[in-house]
Amino acid sequence: MRNWTARPICAFDLETTGRDPHSARIVTASVVTVDDGPPRPRNWILDPGIEIPEDASAVHGISTGQARTHGQDYATGYRQIREALTGAWRAGYAVVAFNAAYDLTVLDAEARRLGWPPLDDYGLVLDPYVIDRALDPDREGRRTLGALCEHYGVELASAHHAEADALAAATLARLLPQRFPVLRECDDMMGSQAAWHARRQRDLVEYLHREGRVTSDVDEQWPIRRPAA
Repeated sequence: MRNWTARPICAFDLETTGRDPHSARIVTASVVTVDDGPPRPRNWILDPGIEIPEDASAVHGISTGQARTHGQDYATGYRQIREALTGAWRAGYAVVAFNAAYDLTVLDAEARRLGWPPLDDYGLVLDPYVIDRALDPDREGRRTLGALCEHYGVELASAHHAEADALAAATLARLLPQRFPVLRECDDMMGSQAAWHARRQRDLVEYLHREGRVTSDVDEQWPIRRPAA
């Protein structure tokens, strides 16, 4: 089997109605195939069927009115997005998602709400957010997509536009093994990323406890945060 760094990439990004991946609905999505030729994007705008909060619209630029006017049927759009991803995995692509535990959890949670099976048929996921934090833990500063692009010299044409974010994440996924050659020797990227994410979350809990703070937004699961039983 070829090394994971030689896999073609399918980059994925969602913009949604909110921060909680268990309740957020999809507003825009992009699935971009990146292999030997020019990137091939597929983009969606969906009508989430609910009001898009103003703070969410301020991030991605899509208002409730725009989504209702230009967005396609939500269930149909969801099916197309999910089939694009699962088709990429079946074809041997690595799916790149920045902070995958958010985007893939949204996809899984919406499957349950819409009556689909859980998102269990996934393959290799590459998460530049998790990889960067694990390989360069002492670097100060933010770890947003924009911050990582600035740090690594990657162009981010239009932050919080799904296609631009997906393309930037794909570039980071190709760049990180060059910056951190140890990644090329990693035979279990899924297991490694899951372990790196869980360790980071445990460290976060310990830090918050020391600060006398409590948060519910801590979950060791990666790449999908399953609902509590």
